[in-house]
Amino acid sequence: MAKKHNLDRICSFCGREVPRDEFIISGLDATICDDCLHMAMEIRQERVSRLKSYDLDRIKKTMLKPQEIKARLDEYVIGQEEAKKTIAVAVYNHYKRLFSTVEVKEDGVEIEKSNVLMVGETGTGKTLMARTIAKMLDVPFCIADATVFTQAGYVGEDVESILTRLLQAADYDVARAERGIVFIDEIDKLARKGGENPSITRDVSGEGVQQAMLKLLEGSIVNVPPQGGRKHPEQEFIQVNTQHILFIGSGAFNNIDQIIAERVNTHTIGYNQEGRNIQRDDMLKHITMQDVKSFGLIPELCGRFPVITALAPLDKVALKNILTQPKNAIVKQYIKLFKMDGIDVSFDEETLDYIVEKAEVLKLGARGLRSIVEKIMTDAMFEFPSSCKKKIAITKAYAMEHFERVE
Repeated sequence: MAKKHNLDRICSFCGREVPRDEFIISGLDATICDDCLHMAMEIRQERVSRLKSYDLDRIKKTMLKPQEIKARLDEYVIGQEEAKKTIAVAVYNHYKRLFSTVEVKEDGVEIEKSNVLMVGETGTGKTLMARTIAKMLDVPFCIADATVFTQAGYVGEDVESILTRLLQAADYDVARAERGIVFIDEIDKLARKGGENPSITRDVSGEGVQQAMLKLLEGSIVNVPPQGGRKHPEQEFIQVNTQHILFIGSGAFNNIDQIIAERVNTHTIGYNQEGRNIQRDDMLKHITMQDVKSFGLIPELCGRFPVITALAPLDKVALKNILTQPKNAIVKQYIKLFKMDGIDVSFDEETLDYIVEKAEVLKLGARGLRSIVEKIMTDAMFEFPSSCKKKIAITKAYAMEHFERVE
């Protein structure tokens, strides 16, 4: 008499009838036994590790040394030598941290990430430095604006949407996103109201966001909404481990120089430092996490940015160099715009000096240069493409006439 088989206990992959005492998973139209399940997991893990190894090998071949990273930054960012060195070292160490996670370490030493906090006035090159790094890196990179975030449960975006941008930069490849770099701009706008003496009112866009950001910076598994925005219970999430994601915070921290001045000129027991004079422009060089804490960032957040670097205010020489020297210098951009219409345009030295003087008055740094040149050149860009002129010289008189008329 032929033996009857229990179709519910037959594996759809290997065709074996599974005994009652063995584990089997049943679906709508198929079943899989424990042996096939383990084999599938091994195949998947082998493929994932092979892809990761290949990706890291490709990164290792194209990896730039700190001096090479700084040299690339020098092509676009004028001055800020210390800040560029700090960022170059942080990015290079981030690469090495990626390699250390896949290498067998007999000594048990695990390299921890060193998140970076950049402090500097508006227009000193913080965001430009981030965008320049994004062009040269082989790891996913995104820039997030901290001003749009609010504490969970309030109108605005959750902090997890930062990682949504990183996932998008990695084409939703979670493994690549977990090795990326996140640049958080305007982080100073999260300072809690009242500085070290917080307000009794609910600070949902300040201290509340800082608290929510702690788990991202420290390193944890975060549920990320694929499309960003506000979370809701029925939504599907992507789990991202932030342990190896490098975070770079940036902010102007307006008037923090006054906090630094109070600290460095404090009376101490036995003597005082009244004779110690520090120029206002050099004040940021003496910044510490104590000053950032006094500004309004909570101690827990300060502790997660072990590296702090300051960008110095731009002087006249730096502003003039920004106008002409970088690969994407403002003057070069306008020369190219006119050249597309067959017009050769040039700027006199006196014109450049005049633009720099006006930029110093506006106190907007490199951003002020762009707005001034735009005001001066608007009429020229409107009239000359329709004229027969093939060569134009922008003189100081022309610049004064058009800038002051707009003013």
